[in-house]
Amino acid sequence: MAKQDLYTAPRKLVATEVEDNLPSAEEKLKGVEHWYQDNSKMINNILIGVLAIVAGIFAYTRFYKAPRITKSNDAIFRAQTYFSMDSINWALNGEGNNAGFLKIIDKYSGTPAANLAQYYAGVCYLKKGDFKNAEKHLKDFDGKGTMVANVAKGALGDAYMEQGKTDDAIKAYLDAASDEDNILLSPIYLERAGMAYEMSNKTADAIKTYQKIKEKFPQSMQANEMNKVLARLGVVEN
Repeated sequence: MAKQDLYTAPRKLVATEVEDNLPSAEEKLKGVEHWYQDNSKMINNILIGVLAIVAGIFAYTRFYKAPRITKSNDAIFRAQTYFSMDSINWALNGEGNNAGFLKIIDKYSGTPAANLAQYYAGVCYLKKGDFKNAEKHLKDFDGKGTMVANVAKGALGDAYMEQGKTDDAIKAYLDAASDEDNILLSPIYLERAGMAYEMSNKTADAIKTYQKIKEKFPQSMQANEMNKVLARLGVVEN
């Protein structure tokens, strides 16, 4: 029994001493309060900074970005009207009262309308025979998610071809024809790619491209002419 007391009594004493040394809940709370008081200026500055960022984003979207998008959409609608009327100069440069595509690109940079204006400006320059500027604007156009993405790639191919950049044109045409579900545009650009291959004396590649039109787009207008085209290149098919 004495031996047991020898080992248990000190343990109880140590545990009691440790418990006495542990901070109480009230002391812990006071410690937190002291820490906050010491760091409150820094914390408040961080909170103010976060709130300023949130408020800035909201103000930018509500009072700057949204009105710019609305105004740019109104402006491009007028320019598109001139484009549809084949009034290329007015569509590109405006007519005094309304902005053309070039002004929209400059004034409303960063908006969807300004991006679309890059495409229209490229096509306008293509129609005017200014193929260098056509290339520039068509390359600056981001067609992702737009209805004219493949048309823009094809137009870029045309701009390359007119400048003698045949290899770049082939790449652009094949890119424009990459959507096998587009039975209207893809065979058109495949045919142009085949013609560009021929101009580059790449007959084997031209033949493969023409055969792809027959295989992938048999109902297209281009497919109806492929037997004649292939026969001219020495390939006879049924």
